[in-house]
Amino acid sequence: METSRRNLLALAAATLAAPRLSRAQAGAPTPILFIHGNGDHAALWLTTLWRFESNGWPRDRLLAVNMPDPVARLNDETPQDHRSGSAEQTDRLAAMIEAFRARTGADRIALVGNSRGGNPIRDFVVHRGGNRVVSHAILCGTPNRGVSNWDGPQISEFNARSAFLRRLNGGETDVIEGTAFLTIRSDNDLFAQTDGRFLGRPGVPTGTDMDGPALRGATNILIPGLDHREVAYHWRAFREQFRFIADREPERLTVTPEARPVLNGQVTGIAGGVATNRPVPGATVEIFRVDPTTGARLGEAIHRRETGPDGIWGPVTVANDGCLEFVMAAPGHPIVHTFRSPFPRSTDVLHLRPPAALTDADRAAGCLVRMTRPRGYYSWPRDVVVLDGREAAERRDGVASIATVSARLPADRAGTAVPGLFNEERIVARAVPLAENRIAIAEMTW
Repeated sequence: METSRRNLLALAAATLAAPRLSRAQAGAPTPILFIHGNGDHAALWLTTLWRFESNGWPRDRLLAVNMPDPVARLNDETPQDHRSGSAEQTDRLAAMIEAFRARTGADRIALVGNSRGGNPIRDFVVHRGGNRVVSHAILCGTPNRGVSNWDGPQISEFNARSAFLRRLNGGETDVIEGTAFLTIRSDNDLFAQTDGRFLGRPGVPTGTDMDGPALRGATNILIPGLDHREVAYHWRAFREQFRFIADREPERLTVTPEARPVLNGQVTGIAGGVATNRPVPGATVEIFRVDPTTGARLGEAIHRRETGPDGIWGPVTVANDGCLEFVMAAPGHPIVHTFRSPFPRSTDVLHLRPPAALTDADRAAGCLVRMTRPRGYYSWPRDVVVLDGREAAERRDGVASIATVSARLPADRAGTAVPGLFNEERIVARAVPLAENRIAIAEMTW
């Protein structure tokens, strides 16, 4: 057990490596540690980090972390390759907190988690003595009462019948003295539904509802219309996070640009069909400036690097008003051309990961262009979702439940512009030939 703990601390120290700051920082803002959800990574907190920075929060007191194996086990108590159990997630979070406190010199920090990221927060603060070092705990869309309450041979940590949730929910209150708790939830949350249709069991009651993410004894806020991810990453969610920690209103909800942003991140991978956040060595990343109206390249690559054991692909300095194309070639995966709108500020969590496996319909196309939204889902009729001049074929009215739509195009479209529109954000990708094992992605930032 002690060896395992030392290993976790070593991992956290490597992840958070930076000079230690003096404890004598009277009046300095509370350091904030952000934890992503199931299958996700730290890059989803990108815009939230920018918003905190734009309101005066020092960058070195904001940290979004990668959980190495972010996908939950099918059965929480049975080890499974490339997946993690609830206890393991809490152990990792505890090590990351200890390392972050050491790095900042702070006695107490705040924690913000999206979805599954809230589970180790609750466990650490309430059951591991974390209330001594955590001032604020914010859970955004965390399925605190589970996404279902079903019997069966496999009981995941998201099942209300799991030993993990029964322990968390078994007391007279869900919080503990010493830590202020906030939950943010919505009436449009994919994983807070009364019907099991999104879990593959339509017509079967789940045993939960939109109040499932609320906690007894906490400050509970419902923001109508936001989806499962937006309750963490939307500007409306940011406002509540900022107010709760700072005890005042933010000065702005928009992002203040920097003159010359510096971008960096890791290439992480897919193992056994499961997304991981473990670094991928030997991946090549190239970056090009592109024309915002056509997606065509504007000259040679401005950056090229092959990743080493740490998976780092940068850094690179860019203009704050220029669209970019990232070309990632990772061993064993298609070459991915990702088109992005301008980056107004610097970041070191611009993580890159190969896309989900291609379907038979994808493989039958001459060119495949995906439009994806990592920080939220598409919702109809709430959103405008147009790809290549047509409303997305995957349209689903009602609950926001998909984050990727696709255009499957003939081979003769290779090299042509494919515009993608999500509400007010527009990105123009360029179709690439699938015969060359290439796909294109228009990735929305907002």
